[in-house]
Amino acid sequence: MKKSKVYLVGAGPGDPELITVKTKRLLEEADVVIYDRLVSDEVLGYINASAEKLFVGKKVAFHAIPQDEINSLIVEKAKNGKRVVRLKGGDPYIFGRGSEEAEVLSRENIPFEVVPGITAASGLAAYAGIPLTDRRHSSAVTFITGHKTGGGDLSTIDWSALAALDNTLVFYMGLKNIKTITKNLLEHGFSPEKPAAVVRCATLPNQKTVSGNLSNITELAETNSIRPPALLIVGEVVNLRESLAWFEEK
Repeated sequence: MKKSKVYLVGAGPGDPELITVKTKRLLEEADVVIYDRLVSDEVLGYINASAEKLFVGKKVAFHAIPQDEINSLIVEKAKNGKRVVRLKGGDPYIFGRGSEEAEVLSRENIPFEVVPGITAASGLAAYAGIPLTDRRHSSAVTFITGHKTGGGDLSTIDWSALAALDNTLVFYMGLKNIKTITKNLLEHGFSPEKPAAVVRCATLPNQKTVSGNLSNITELAETNSIRPPALLIVGEVVNLRESLAWFEEK
C-alpha cells in the first residue's frame, strides 16, 4: 500500500496558469483534495476524477468549518492511508494558516511537504502594475494582516513603526477595516497624499484596481463598489501604475 502523505499546497493568486508544475502534478495524483474558497474552478479542474474533493472555505466572519475541524479532517484522511493535498489560495505560509496545519501534522508524525505558491501581493504587483519595491521609491515591503482572528481589532499593529519605515505596505484581508487602517496611518505620521490603491481579484479577468491616496482611498473603494477579496497597498510605488498597468487595459 502506498505511504500516506500530506501536501500543503499554494494555488497562487487566482489565474490558473500561475500555479506551479508541481502543484498540477500533485492534484493529478491526489486521493483527497481539501480546498479553500479562493481556489478557482479552473485550478480545481486539474484534480483527477477519482479524487475526493472537500470544500472547507473560509471568509471574514464566516467559517464553513472551524480550523480545528479542518486539522482533524486532514489528519483523519492521512491516517486512512490517503495522499492528501491541502490546497490554499496564494501561499500556505503567508496568512494561509499553513504553519498551524503543519504543526498538527508534525505532532501526529504524519509526513508532509509544503509547496509554495505565488502570494496575492506578488500577483497584484505584476497584474496591477504596482511593483512592491523600486530602488527609487521603496527598498522594502511589509505584508500585514488587516483582519484579526475572531474579528478582533488592529490594536496590536505597531503603526508608529510602519510610519518610521516609510516603505511599501500591503494589507491582506483589509477591506472591511480600510477606514481604521487609513485613520491609523494618518494619525501616526503618514501624509494624506501618500499614494494608495485597492486591488480586487488580482490576476483574474474581473480584476479591478482603484488608486488614490490615504485621504480618499476609503471613499474611492466604496464608490467603486470594491468587494473582497481585495488588498490595500500603500506607498510611492502606487504611482508607477500610470505607466506600468497592462492587464486591465488590454
